[in-house]
Amino acid sequence: MSSGWSSSGIPDLAGRVAVVTGANSGLGYVTARELARKGARVVLACRSERRGNEAGDRMAAEVPDAHIEFGRLDLGDLASVRDFAASFPYDRLDLLVNNAGVMAPPYGTTMDGFETQFGVNHLGHFALTGLLLPVLLRTPGARVVTVSSMMHVLANVDLGDLNSERRYRRWVAYGRSKSANLLFVHELARRADAAQGLDLVVAAAHPGYAATNLQTAGPRAEGRRAAERAMTAANLVFAQSADAGALPTLYAATAPGVRSDSFTGPAVAMWRGAPAPSWRAPWTRDDTMAQRLWEASERLSGVSYDTVLKGA
Repeated sequence: MSSGWSSSGIPDLAGRVAVVTGANSGLGYVTARELARKGARVVLACRSERRGNEAGDRMAAEVPDAHIEFGRLDLGDLASVRDFAASFPYDRLDLLVNNAGVMAPPYGTTMDGFETQFGVNHLGHFALTGLLLPVLLRTPGARVVTVSSMMHVLANVDLGDLNSERRYRRWVAYGRSKSANLLFVHELARRADAAQGLDLVVAAAHPGYAATNLQTAGPRAEGRRAAERAMTAANLVFAQSADAGALPTLYAATAPGVRSDSFTGPAVAMWRGAPAPSWRAPWTRDDTMAQRLWEASERLSGVSYDTVLKGA
């Protein structure tokens, strides 16, 4: 992996179709913009139609020949996830970027009653990927890239308390959801490999410490002004830009030779710099944990992969 890799290294993507969740701001916006810049047709999968269309207008101004469109997707509402997948208008999907997420909000639940971070960051993307899997598998060289975080090191998944009902600690719940992302990638990669002959790469990435609205959204929602100011100041002093933070995702999504179950992040201490292989906690490669989380996720979401994978 080149230490100097940048978005200029993205190959020509003309004729390719991509879906980027949470594409209205931050890392998702940059990811979608750069894929569109290289010729991909990009679906901006966002919860808010207004913010999604505003992002599309901004993107079109930056990349005048971009092929972009809005698709309404609320990862905290499994009915919305099903609607998005059912109405997907293309007969191919080359790239699914599971980027959207929430970070350390006050305790809340999704429309389906799941703790917000587990429900949005993991379960919504688990369901979305499963529902789009048939079109992914019909597309030669398709990739699924899920955005985790270096903060996954805070906690492993607690299979006995997936919804943090016993005790909610916002950063522990965030770490669990990001560990769940990596366990999902690990298990999907294993199952795809076991099915044999599937032309699908399943990878993970993380941005290091990148300045986005994720860091300030939680404190702002609770009116914790001091915490919001502290996060804003930390972003200014320590964080790399969203453009830099999106590079690991773009690398995992487009660079040649990316392997399934790989984890790409910034080269310098998992914090900043060009894309490089990233360390991950040993528990994110635990086969038993990954299988048990998978089974729980299928049960809770009502989305099963087995028929698609076995019939591929």
